[in-house]
Amino acid sequence: MEKAVLFGNPSRDEGLGCLERVKGFAAQAGVECVVCMDPAGLPDLARDAGLAVTFGGDGAILRAARALCRTGIPILGINLGHKGFMAELEPGEIEAARAAFEGRFTIEERMMEDVTVFRDGRAVHRDFALNEAVVGGVEKVVSVCVYGDGRRIMGFDGDGVIVSTPTGSTAYSLSAGGPIVEPAARSLIVTPVCPHILSARSYVLSPERTVTVELDRSEGRRAYLSVDGGDSVELGLSDRIEIKRSELTTRLARVTGRSFYEKVAAKLGERL
Repeated sequence: MEKAVLFGNPSRDEGLGCLERVKGFAAQAGVECVVCMDPAGLPDLARDAGLAVTFGGDGAILRAARALCRTGIPILGINLGHKGFMAELEPGEIEAARAAFEGRFTIEERMMEDVTVFRDGRAVHRDFALNEAVVGGVEKVVSVCVYGDGRRIMGFDGDGVIVSTPTGSTAYSLSAGGPIVEPAARSLIVTPVCPHILSARSYVLSPERTVTVELDRSEGRRAYLSVDGGDSVELGLSDRIEIKRSELTTRLARVTGRSFYEKVAAKLGERL
């Protein structure tokens, strides 16, 4: 490896102390580092890089993934946030980043999903997600119907519905009562948020399915779409939201050999 990009986060890394320390490890391994603070600049600055290192929580990894998923550059996450399910290293483990600059890491491919909003049969908004797409009510409960390949799965009044990847199963979906899914799996997880009926439950679907979310037009309630916690897009009453497996993937670098089960146990305050 000749070059790496460091995605800094001054709000999490006071004085950029962690970043500078990691930059020193890279220098010792003969790896040139470029520093980026704005995700919009990552694709250009990361050109020809063999690794991207993020500093912060899962949000930093999500922003880097959106910027780099078309490049194939692996991402090593250093957790300076809260849970940090996607991050590989905790603050006390930064020394292990040396191995990555020496090329001693494995790659974990993470599935992503394409999200498209159709209005009157025409695509009016496209996006992609590493974690999830959320359809929710703006001011009150919203009425939604969810379909898999055109067949009705559920319909309910509630706060909304989450369609997540396995990576996103430990994010908002988990908080809403969804299942924990191994991130190496390939599936779409549909999780209702505070449904007003007891029969609405999470579904783990084949990655080959196309999940469609429609609003109940007769209710006239305003709704929004949010992808990976980004800016909300207000939806029209006739809009149809389609979510399916993307050809894009995110590549995460692994250096510790720690299992997903160990990570979940540690993050959720349990012991194996």
